[in-house]
Amino acid sequence: MESSPDPEHWLALLHQLPAKPPYMRVKIWRRLQAIGAVPLKNAVHVLPRREQNEAAFRDLLGEITNSGGEAVLINAQMIEGQSDAELRGLFDAARDADYDEVALAAHRLLDTGPTSGAEIAKLQRRLSEIVRLDFFGAHGRQGAEAALRELDEKRYAHPDVGRTGEAAAFPPADLKNRVWVTRRGVHVDRIACAWLIRRFVDPHASFKFVDGRSYTPDAGELRFDMADAEFTHEQDRCSFETIVRRARLEDDPALVAIGEIIHDLDIADGKFGRSETAGLGAMLAGVCASTDDDLKRIANASDALDGFYTHFTLGSPLDRQSAQRVRPSVEG
Repeated sequence: MESSPDPEHWLALLHQLPAKPPYMRVKIWRRLQAIGAVPLKNAVHVLPRREQNEAAFRDLLGEITNSGGEAVLINAQMIEGQSDAELRGLFDAARDADYDEVALAAHRLLDTGPTSGAEIAKLQRRLSEIVRLDFFGAHGRQGAEAALRELDEKRYAHPDVGRTGEAAAFPPADLKNRVWVTRRGVHVDRIACAWLIRRFVDPHASFKFVDGRSYTPDAGELRFDMADAEFTHEQDRCSFETIVRRARLEDDPALVAIGEIIHDLDIADGKFGRSETAGLGAMLAGVCASTDDDLKRIANASDALDGFYTHFTLGSPLDRQSAQRVRPSVEG
């Protein structure tokens, strides 16, 4: 006769909270979520009996009682009404829902990519938190890890990677008063392109942000930095460099310098290695971290890009002072 598996040992926290303050219920609920407990009944939450789980429940018990509530911590075994397997299933279902969230977020970023390192790191931290609470090995972990691996592998892949030809030229007049379309969730190249377009190409440009890698434009719309766009990656150039080239702005050394920085930040091939690259990269990362609104990202970055443009146009204050010191005097 086949022996039955050893019974699982559980920790059960029974608690009752005071009516006031009302935020205490939300606070305790969030704490229970954070330690991976699942509800067995309305006021009973369960964790597998493990040392770290007992410590987490004891901390929570102390918080509840210090707030005027009541709580009891019990060492329990399932006898009737619900089996160990069914209870483990509740934990797996909770973690699978968390894993699905991570996988869905990764797939959304894959659809709109390329993705920043900060976004990938955020999802990786979330995945690590879920794994820490995955007591029984929920199946959803494999899908979430696969989605993050794909996201990381395609981090630097552009929608038009491999496009070697150049699109047809546009007369300057055809670039005015347009709606410029790009992918939602703008980052380095798209932010810089929008600044370049509005300042040097189309002062009255408006912007439209769409989901997905490709988009069929309406009349009066031009696309940039997306699949099949009028302005996007060409050969080894990023979209910013493409616009500088095809809008006939290559005679401006300041724009060329900024293009080299954007190239290294976007393509990450270290082609130009300018000393200013890390500074502009940190600034753009801060802009993206501060808001999810695409127009605000562009607006917030524009002042800094204006400053970089002035720096490359006039040189640094030290350069100007040096030039003044060596300038020969003219006597009357």
